Amino acid sequence: MEINISPFNKKTSKKTQIKIMFNLISKRYDILNRIITFGLDLRWRKKLVNKIKPQNPKIILDVATGTGDLAIELSKTNAEKIIGIDISDQMIEIAKKKIRKKNLNSLIKVLESNSENMNFKNNYFDIVTVSYGVRNFENLNKGLSEIFRVLKPSGKIYILETSLPKSPILLFFYKFYVRIITSIIGILFSNYKLPYKYLLNSASIFPFGDDFNNILIKNGFINVKNESQILGVSTIYFASKP
Repeated sequence: MEINISPFNKKTSKKTQIKIMFNLISKRYDILNRIITFGLDLRWRKKLVNKIKPQNPKIILDVATGTGDLAIELSKTNAEKIIGIDISDQMIEIAKKKIRKKNLNSLIKVLESNSENMNFKNNYFDIVTVSYGVRNFENLNKGLSEIFRVLKPSGKIYILETSLPKSPILLFFYKFYVRIITSIIGILFSNYKLPYKYLLNSASIFPFGDDFNNILIKNGFINVKNESQILGVSTIYFASKP
């Protein structure tokens, strides 16, 4: 499945545009994320990690690691090795600085890599996580099949992704908020209007809830479940490889 929306509406591939987009906004990504979500994205990542801790994973892969927030939070699982990958070299550089600052270099390695064609062995990772990244895959099924490939049998995938409120009233206010935020970003950070417009608009068309559960099932995952977060604006998905 492909989500037919790209950051710049150019003829280049979505993958190329995504890399350019995140390189452009990398220095402001964290602060704007905190503003847009009122800091709730940090809370949701912590909640995801709390679900992983009881699994006692030894090797974890964080796909679309971005500036490394989730990879760093995953250090609290007592894993022996955490690898973060991202297509944006500028985001990776920021992640490396954060990791060095927290003295986690021996535990966390971050690499520039395409999530749809990963250079890892089959059946290697105990856990794979993706935080606000799957909707940026150029080909969703290909990305999920790669995750399936590198997971060990009985390994688990945990995904945190945007979704939409089910209540029509809440949905109206959510869409109004998105339009306001997009306008504010356009005024304050004019060079970043298109990337953030893409991030907000892509969230509104990406499949969520049971629709995304079904996509995971079609890609071979079992025991698929999801938990809607505050007002339904984000969802945590978890599933297993047979």
